[in-house]
Amino acid sequence: MIERYTRQEMGNIWRLENRFECMRRVEVAVAQAQAELKIIPVKAAQDISKKSKFSVDRILEIEKTTKHDVIAFVSNLAENVGENGRFIHYGLTSSDVLDTALSLQILEAAKVLNKSLNKLLDSFKKKIEKHKSTLCSGRTHGMHAEPTTFGLKLAGHMAEFERHQLRFLKAMEQMAIGKLSGAVGTYSMQSEKVEEAVCKKLGLVPEVIATQVIPRDRHAEVFTALAMLGAGLERLAIEFRHLQRTEVAEVYEGFSSGQKGSSAMPHKKNPISSENITGVARLLRSYQQAAMEDIALWHERDISHSSVERVIFPDAFILCDYALDRMANVLENLQVDKERMVQNMQFSQGQLFSSHVLLSLVNQGLSREEAYRHVQRVSHSLKAGESFKDKLLKDKEVKSYFSKKELEEIFSGQRHTKQILKVISRMGRKSNGKERTALRG
Repeated sequence: MIERYTRQEMGNIWRLENRFECMRRVEVAVAQAQAELKIIPVKAAQDISKKSKFSVDRILEIEKTTKHDVIAFVSNLAENVGENGRFIHYGLTSSDVLDTALSLQILEAAKVLNKSLNKLLDSFKKKIEKHKSTLCSGRTHGMHAEPTTFGLKLAGHMAEFERHQLRFLKAMEQMAIGKLSGAVGTYSMQSEKVEEAVCKKLGLVPEVIATQVIPRDRHAEVFTALAMLGAGLERLAIEFRHLQRTEVAEVYEGFSSGQKGSSAMPHKKNPISSENITGVARLLRSYQQAAMEDIALWHERDISHSSVERVIFPDAFILCDYALDRMANVLENLQVDKERMVQNMQFSQGQLFSSHVLLSLVNQGLSREEAYRHVQRVSHSLKAGESFKDKLLKDKEVKSYFSKKELEEIFSGQRHTKQILKVISRMGRKSNGKERTALRG
């Protein structure tokens, strides 16, 4: 139910009803500011505040004739307000309302998305705490490298998502912008005092210099942050997909009662959520590309960005929120096979500890080149069933440098675990700082 509610909450923000409601809020705030500045009658502002209702169906009906959605919207408000409806949209151009309302929508959506981000971070914390000492193989190039713990694997991803959150909140701060400077941004139809008053009422900041629109580099920064979030989700999803492969089999996505993995092969348990999230990340990157294309508008404005934004804003926010929520559920229900992790570590016959053997030889006086040669020679000569540790104890050239006890300590993994616990403890010192003011409340 939580999963469903989160996506419904995000979806509602991008419905036409809420788009027009945000536009209505801008029109009401403008009328109130103009009345305070004695530009329009106080009674007109009061009527606009109380009576400015709209019907999406009526707006769409009017738009069939006007071929202009903002004019249709204003006409619908005016016919509900009555005589003082003539003061709606006084001194404004369409982009004043559209861009300021879009900022309000984006900030609403950002609050919901940030809740999903926090849910994911909470899921990380629980899993990291549970598996901070769960030894497993660290891999580079897909090959066994050195021991690590599953908790440290996840901690690296969590630290990345804390950076993604900071990046996202910063982008949202850049989006808390209103614009009421009129046609081509000259304030010729009304004073910038109206803009200042309206932005204050709406919790926004006036654009420094607008053309006829809020410059689209701000919006592109939002999509860059969303694309980066998608990339982080994809990196984690790919890790889970690799670890769920039959040959590895260290983790499994939760598999519910009655769930089926294949229509033909009843044994299948597939990493479907991680695969789905990988696909979402591709879409988020494509939306970022489209947002970048929207920056270069003709002169003071054109509307080539409009059709793009009507698609990419709802899609990107809904998809990103969905993916964050789904990944949080993957983490919460992830099955971790500790025994298999130990078995996989043994699969490389102890070679995971080669770097520590190398350092031990160097500490005993061998040059790094000589020590490296010995360790590589013994490692590369291993046959099936042989142990790297046992072969070192039997090797004529190096056995004198080790006692069995010393090698047992090296191959126990205790050195790794001890240091890893220190590294994971850094997670308590969150680097994000406080949440940005644009999303407070």
